[in-house]
Amino acid sequence: MPIVYYITHPQVQIDATIPVPDWGLSDIGRARAHAMLNQPWIASIGHVVSSVERKAIETAEVLGRHLNLAVKVRERMHENDRSATGFLPPPEFEAVADQFFANPHESIRGWERAINAQQHIVSEVEAVLGVNDADNIAFVGHCGVGTLLLLSLSGRQICREADQPAGGGNYFAYNTGARHVIRGWQPIDRLEQS
Repeated sequence: MPIVYYITHPQVQIDATIPVPDWGLSDIGRARAHAMLNQPWIASIGHVVSSVERKAIETAEVLGRHLNLAVKVRERMHENDRSATGFLPPPEFEAVADQFFANPHESIRGWERAINAQQHIVSEVEAVLGVNDADNIAFVGHCGVGTLLLLSLSGRQICREADQPAGGGNYFAYNTGARHVIRGWQPIDRLEQS
């Protein structure tokens, strides 16, 4: 049964003067993306699909170059729309993110509602799987929608308890048949113990 690996981009170069979707990886983020290539499951990936945001594309390109695979960029793989606020300092961002997950049917400060963000990421992943269900696939995206996808697969209500560990650069895995989560959030650069 093919496996889906949902990978979140690692650390970014924060610049309040640049729109968040245009942020690229920081030096630490690039180093972690390259360290990901040592994971034993990487060699099994047959397709790489990325969000349209720069930080995700840069992460996906590291993976694609290593595997000699073209990266397919999908518009609807984007993070939840937070353009209403743009950059928020970390403490304020975390407080708004808490509200986003706690009130999934409400727009918090103009952000896309969590329920809508969950619908767009689930439908986009399903659309890709609908035309390619024979190979392991890596989807490279974002923390917020990744958490919403994980919650949907787990049959859980939207909440922040399932959020990835701080800093980004994590992945989870599930099988494409039963849509069953086989591995929860793990750092992309920490080798698994057998």
